Amino acid sequence: MKQMLKHTKFICGGFLIGSLFFTSCTDSFEKWNTNPNEVTPGQMEQDNLNTGAYFVQMEKGVFIVGKDLGGEYQITEMLTGDIFASYIANINTYSYTTYHNDHYALYKDWYNAPFKDAYTYIMQPWKSIVDVTDKDSPARAMATIVKVFGMSRITDMYGPIPYSKFGTSTQVPYDSQKEVYYQFFEELNDAINVLTTYSNNNSSRYMEQYDYIYSGNVNKWVKFANTLRLRLAMRISFIDKTKAETEAALAVNHSFGLMTSTDDSAVLHQTTSFTFTNPIWEVSESFQDMRMGATMDCYLNGYKDPRISKYFRPATKDGNYHGVRNGMTNLAKDTYIAAASGLNFETNSNIQWMNAAETYFLLAEAKLRLNIGTETVQSYYEQGIRTSFSSIGATGVDAYIADATNLPLASYINPVTNASTNISSSLSRLTIAWVESATTEVKLERIMIQKWIALYPDGQEAWNEMRRTGYPGFVRINSYGYQTEVASNELISRLKFPTTEYSNNSENTQAAVSLLGGTDAAGTKLWWDVR
Repeated sequence: MKQMLKHTKFICGGFLIGSLFFTSCTDSFEKWNTNPNEVTPGQMEQDNLNTGAYFVQMEKGVFIVGKDLGGEYQITEMLTGDIFASYIANINTYSYTTYHNDHYALYKDWYNAPFKDAYTYIMQPWKSIVDVTDKDSPARAMATIVKVFGMSRITDMYGPIPYSKFGTSTQVPYDSQKEVYYQFFEELNDAINVLTTYSNNNSSRYMEQYDYIYSGNVNKWVKFANTLRLRLAMRISFIDKTKAETEAALAVNHSFGLMTSTDDSAVLHQTTSFTFTNPIWEVSESFQDMRMGATMDCYLNGYKDPRISKYFRPATKDGNYHGVRNGMTNLAKDTYIAAASGLNFETNSNIQWMNAAETYFLLAEAKLRLNIGTETVQSYYEQGIRTSFSSIGATGVDAYIADATNLPLASYINPVTNASTNISSSLSRLTIAWVESATTEVKLERIMIQKWIALYPDGQEAWNEMRRTGYPGFVRINSYGYQTEVASNELISRLKFPTTEYSNNSENTQAAVSLLGGTDAAGTKLWWDVR
């Protein structure tokens, strides 16, 4: 952590300089008209003007966006969770490395990046906000929710991470993943209480001009935090059922509720004052490095899923939808550009953080396994599909939900060579329509298939759920021969600790390996990965 913390101080320096300018203007506040939808001068004084700038930095740092940062998004999202979840496949080769994450042969600069960026763009600005706020500050509460959301993605990549002692020294000890999760729950609980109190006593929005997720709508921040709490509770439900039940019940029973409509979804919005080139469009359509994965091909085409045209672009070669198998070697990029489907995003598309459809799939599993919730498992399952369809403007949901015939494809066909590979033993083989007489395990599998489809394009969360539950089945990577850390036919389990941590925080990193319960390898399972 030592070198990284020095780097973050430099990154944040511009905001500190900016705060001096803001402070010099405070003498004129009383002359301004008060906008009830913005932070008042009193709030500005309490939370400090630079709070908003740090908060924007955090919102931009969960899924990296910004000028010339498409490549960084590619490394931190698309070359990790997105390919591991088999949502997409890489069709490019890189002259600077013989290793490639798509082969589960982790390249050090790529597995270093998510860790580094999280502490630069999430933890450091959060600490800066904490330094100028008190425990009852809505600004701190909102920033803490973003921190938990962002850092949950990091612990679910690596396992143990430096967390509770961040900011106390340059050599930061790691917490076990269980300790990290327990702190997540405490932080969410505190943040939810602060924002609930604020909302019950104030009708105005908070920090509206700095918030590109909910424009300062505090009620929606609470719903998001409750839903995140439910997500994390279900994540640990196989390893720590009692804690999961407690946290899930608190989330479900909160008076503000969960994200239940598409308007509740957490989305980083582009506005007239906040624009960026969508990095998914940039990597797929400008770099032409990524295409639909073979697993997506087999599920969406097999189910005749109407969402396929919303998720992906038809291949220019024949106008149909085709995927590429992960872990291919000796790719001729130009042939796959035309033969396979690009990702259907535009330059000005927003960035999805968390879709309300996920809420219903979480509730379906919570009802099935923990008996939490007021509706039936089937009702939650079907509402999840409906919300997924409506969130992207797809039609035909009634027929889709009732479909008891179509199955995922039994064979994957390479769109360039036309070679056919039987993958029926690898993929889940269930129809869409709910079957009440099915076993609990089959019901869980059916829920997870549709959840996996609905989570797109968030491959990190899809990969989390594939590891946690074992569902859905996926098309195995083409070759396991390029690495020795992941057993053949298994799914990669984690990223290795950054090489920079071994260099700059060696003693604590070595201690973190013992917290893993195994070696620092891509095949070592995380604390909650017990299926």
